[in-house]
Amino acid sequence: MAIIKKYLAEVFNIENRIEGIYTVELKSMSGPFKYLPGQFMHLTLDEYKPSEGWPESRCFSMQSNPSDELIRITYAVKGQFTCRMQHELKVNCKVTLKLPYGDLFVQEHNKINTVFISGGTGITPFLSLFTNFSFESYENPILYAGFRNEKMNLYQDELETAKRINAGLEINLVYQDKNGILNIEEIYEKSNNNSSFFISGPPMMIREFQRFLIQVNIPKDQIKTDDWA
Repeated sequence: MAIIKKYLAEVFNIENRIEGIYTVELKSMSGPFKYLPGQFMHLTLDEYKPSEGWPESRCFSMQSNPSDELIRITYAVKGQFTCRMQHELKVNCKVTLKLPYGDLFVQEHNKINTVFISGGTGITPFLSLFTNFSFESYENPILYAGFRNEKMNLYQDELETAKRINAGLEINLVYQDKNGILNIEEIYEKSNNNSSFFISGPPMMIREFQRFLIQVNIPKDQIKTDDWA
């Protein structure tokens, strides 16, 4: 079981290439970050005082891979906490992180013809794996990544890195304004019944895709979801 550690971190860089979408890089001020691909963290904007317990926080998947010095996350401004992040996070400001959590890729799974399905920023935990040396061990992995439009795909550099690490990676990009939404029936028809399916994205998408795969008799242990449960 992973040892959960609290890290004081400094905001190293913030990118805002699309309205309402931010990519933040965080540098540890209390020793190197330790986590595995696909894991997630808690981030709090408030000062952490041990005598008062852990403050309000929000979960974020690590987009970076464990060999990176910085942790990278991408978030969409949707609720009260992310609105605070939008207004309060500045380069050089301090936050506290608590990590690692989750076992997305630690769970036993088939690394042959593995199917990765993501919606929007749900691609980030996959990138944590795809840009890590361990991704070499996958045989003919397949990614289906859905975005509202081409501008929302902020991840081309990381996907190019993934192809360099594993040339067998098949990348299918689906842009809603051109191609419609991700279709789980079509994805299933092109897949192998022995494949492991990883699903990450909006909760409703995760539930619907998981339900469909179970209905077509894909065993539950072959379906892995990034829902922070």
